[in-house]
Amino acid sequence: MSDIRSLFATRLYRAPLSAHSPAIDAAELEGSCYSIAEDDEAGKRWCEENSYPGYTSYASLTDLPWRFPIFADLVKSLDRHVSAFAGDLAFDLEDKRLALEDIWINILPEGGAHSGHLHPHSVISGTTYIAMPEGTSAIRFEDPRLPMMMAAPIRRKDAPADLRMFHYEAPEVGDVLLWESWLRHEVPMNMAETERVSVSFNYALN
Repeated sequence: MSDIRSLFATRLYRAPLSAHSPAIDAAELEGSCYSIAEDDEAGKRWCEENSYPGYTSYASLTDLPWRFPIFADLVKSLDRHVSAFAGDLAFDLEDKRLALEDIWINILPEGGAHSGHLHPHSVISGTTYIAMPEGTSAIRFEDPRLPMMMAAPIRRKDAPADLRMFHYEAPEVGDVLLWESWLRHEVPMNMAETERVSVSFNYALN
C-alpha cells in the first residue's frame, strides 16, 4: 500500500485581534492611522520619492508604540498572538524571546499594490487589518519551493490548498495574520474604490 505524506509544513496563523487582550477600539485605531498619515510629512515625502502607492510609515516612524497609546496596547495584544504562533511552530527559543522589531501603517489606495517580497533578519512577520473594503486585495503567499520546481507541471485548479503554488488569504477587519518572515508574499492591486488599511510588523529574536 502506498504511503504518501506531506513534509515540511508552512504554517499560516489567523485569529481575531480580540482573541488576546487588551481590547483595541477599531474606530480609534483606524482614526489614528489616518491622523498619523496626515501629519507624517517625512513619510509622505518618502512615498512620493519612491513612487510608493498610498502611504506607509515604514521609512519614517519607528516608534509608533511610544508615540501613541493605542499602538502600545496593540503591541501587547500582538505579543500574545506571536507567542501562541511560536508555540505552534515548536520554536525552541532557549534563553531568548521574540520581540517587536518594527511596526508600520499601510494605506493602499485604488490601483495600489505591494510587489512580492520577504522580511530579512526577522523571525515572524504579520499584519492586522483595519479597513478592508469589498473587492479589495487578498494577500498572496508563494510556495517557498517555487524556484526549485524547474520542469514541474502547473497544478490543477482543484488541487488541495497545500499543493498549490500560490495561496490567497482574504482577511477581514480585525484579523491578525502571522507567518514566518522568509515566506514570500505580496498584495495584488487594490481594485476597490476605497483604501485598504492595515498595520504590519516584524518580530525578531532578542
